[in-house]
Amino acid sequence: MEDLTPPKDSLEPIETASRDEIAALQLERLRWSLAHAYENVPHYRASFESAGVHPDDLTDLSDLAKFPFTVKQDLRANYPFGMFAVPREKVRRIHASSGTTGQPTVVGYTENDLKMWGGVVARSLRAAGLRPGDILHNAYGYGLFTGGLGIHLGADALGLSTVPISGGMTPRQVRLITDFQPRGMTVTPSYALAVLDEFKAQGIDPRASSLAVGIFGAEPWTNAMRREIEEAFDMHAVDIYGLSEVVGPGVSMECVETKDGLHIWEDHFYPEIIDPETGAVLPDGELGELVFTSLTKEAFPIIRYRTRDLTRLLPGTARSMRRMEKVTGRSDDMIILRGVNVFPTQIEEQLLAIPGLAPHFQIELTRKGRMDEMIVHVEGPSDAASQLGAQIKQSVGITVKVRAHDEGGVARSQGKAVRIVDNRPKD
Repeated sequence: MEDLTPPKDSLEPIETASRDEIAALQLERLRWSLAHAYENVPHYRASFESAGVHPDDLTDLSDLAKFPFTVKQDLRANYPFGMFAVPREKVRRIHASSGTTGQPTVVGYTENDLKMWGGVVARSLRAAGLRPGDILHNAYGYGLFTGGLGIHLGADALGLSTVPISGGMTPRQVRLITDFQPRGMTVTPSYALAVLDEFKAQGIDPRASSLAVGIFGAEPWTNAMRREIEEAFDMHAVDIYGLSEVVGPGVSMECVETKDGLHIWEDHFYPEIIDPETGAVLPDGELGELVFTSLTKEAFPIIRYRTRDLTRLLPGTARSMRRMEKVTGRSDDMIILRGVNVFPTQIEEQLLAIPGLAPHFQIELTRKGRMDEMIVHVEGPSDAASQLGAQIKQSVGITVKVRAHDEGGVARSQGKAVRIVDNRPKD
């Protein structure tokens, strides 16, 4: 594989700043962000006052632990624009979740927010080894999902030539990679494997392609998958992390020269690791739930947002800013299937609406070939099971297999129901 290490003189000064310099900048920006949220978002004013804290109480970074958490339900309760900290007419972009578990979560961006977002994504793409003028094959979905448009924003900021192909139509993906000769590809890792299969189906050697780096995110993936992709394409495979509530893709990025975890762009996003049960802040190096506070966002400041992702914070290596390990799991029961967030409650909601199906179900996760699959085990007639599969496809947006069993065929639990059985191969 080609050496894609960025030249040192191409890095922004903050990427190599001392920890003291980073901490000083974070404290200054954190004070502003807390005050901005408190003064302009009724939810935060009420939340802070209920907890007995005020933005002026922050005199040290450790004081952030005094402030209350924000959770997804807070965003849903303030649908659509109740969490915005600027007048709606100053918002230049609106993204939203699908809302399949209730009200959608809506996020907004001012013109400055979009510049910041494009900047951190550009920084991420450069850390992956891309350079101005390179062609980027962007196969993330475009639309309300932040992936496609977020990457595109950063590609424009870096000066890339972007092919906005989005997802699907796999034969065309291979054709355009072959014809346009892109240097980089952004896509979910599971779909990258589907693209790999299509290369082979067309009799084209993927190692002969122009791709030098693949930038993968939107779902967990293992180092075993990394090795398979790198070997198959003869390219680097690096991880990108983000979530719309914080900004979208570009919150943290794996550097191609080390591939040892994702550097968090701490000049814009302040990370904490907490005990998911007690909420206590844990020291760097300990495994826990990742929490983010935005430092520079205008339209949609987010204060101590519980991501539910489990990881740990580690010292910087290729950059001064701290790293987060690959996400190892969730502190809730959310499933990420081919880039789509799915909760068992969504499956249950559809199941209970279909006559003939018992209220017992279990979700089995498998991996057949390249792609993760979901099998929903239910009790009842096969025609009702087929109807459930169609309803899940329509309401949740994923294709699942539904297997019908006789009464008693779905495992029971004496305590908390075991809704998810993960039979996917481990790294």
